[in-house]
Amino acid sequence: MAKRDYYEVLGVEKSASADEIKKAYRKMAIKYHPDKNPGDKEAEEKFKEAAEAYDVLSNPDKKQRYDQFGHAGVGGAAGGGFNAGGFSMEDIFSQFGDIFGGHFGGFGGFGGFGGGSRGARVQRGSDIRIRVKLSLKEIVHGVEKKVRINKMVQCPECHGKGAASEADIKTCENCHGSGVVTKVVQTMFGQMQSQGVCPNCNGEGKIIAKPCKKCSGTGLVKDSEEISFKIPAGVAQGMQLTVQGKGNAAKNGGINGDLLVLIEEEPDKELQRDGNDLIYSLFVSVPDAILGTTAEVPSVDGKLRIKIEPGTQSGKILRLRGKGVPDINGYGSGDLLVYVQVWIPKSTSAEERAQLEKMRNSSNFSPKPTSDDKNFFDRIKRMFS
Repeated sequence: MAKRDYYEVLGVEKSASADEIKKAYRKMAIKYHPDKNPGDKEAEEKFKEAAEAYDVLSNPDKKQRYDQFGHAGVGGAAGGGFNAGGFSMEDIFSQFGDIFGGHFGGFGGFGGFGGGSRGARVQRGSDIRIRVKLSLKEIVHGVEKKVRINKMVQCPECHGKGAASEADIKTCENCHGSGVVTKVVQTMFGQMQSQGVCPNCNGEGKIIAKPCKKCSGTGLVKDSEEISFKIPAGVAQGMQLTVQGKGNAAKNGGINGDLLVLIEEEPDKELQRDGNDLIYSLFVSVPDAILGTTAEVPSVDGKLRIKIEPGTQSGKILRLRGKGVPDINGYGSGDLLVYVQVWIPKSTSAEERAQLEKMRNSSNFSPKPTSDDKNFFDRIKRMFS
């Protein structure tokens, strides 16, 4: 099923401010969080959908790419996206401390889902960023790439637990396995509670008595992996795609990071890209421009034969529709624009000069420009509009 528009998900306009986006997400996160809706799969999906939308729209760079390229610009076309796993109500509230003042326990746990119900923190592995260079043909048709990257993976000896055996994993006595500690703060309004990460276990809720020798208790080791992923047609220089779950592994069987793929375009020898259009400069001789001819022009899929009409003026632009770059959001393809330039020789022979002198005296060779010939800059504007 196609993803919904992120602005629609949060119920805000495209012109919404960062503060409006933040408030809209907070409202939906509180309403649909799994802690408040246990066993409700629909609510869980709506929470994840809202978290994904906020992850993009709250980041200026991601928001700009989304506004320009849609879901594909932020990883949707590469099978990736934001993973809402590991969020607790306290995680949500901590993002909006400027609204609530950072203390939540004193408000009765917000309907029974705050104040001490939080479990140990779910770890998330770090992202890996790579650059992939694409030829113009790969950009036009899309391509599947295979890359081998060095990354952190779960330790094969302890399976990411970091301990020599299950018996060496002890419950943290400071937080009793919750991963958080509660503090009581005296304020002018009375006692208020706040929660923080347990300093003894760093929020994991467990203490390793005897670390695994292979990974030294980290639960992770260095390795390499060959990863395949598809790049959709129409991507552009600087666009970043996300391959979800292919980044570094996390401790204790947590959530893997993502592989972030930054697109780089290799310059084509003959064709120049302008948005979804391709531009080619075709040089023709004076006789061919006067008498007309046929010519071959390059395209991504091979040569195309075009007709040069008799009397073609230098600067004329021939448009081959649909022969450009596909739109990444599926709105058709751009055009191949052939910019005709009449080639004037810098030197001539005596015989050629004699023939040209005869033509000079012919009234047919006296310039008689039309209004379209005069509006050269208008043609240039139309070409790039």
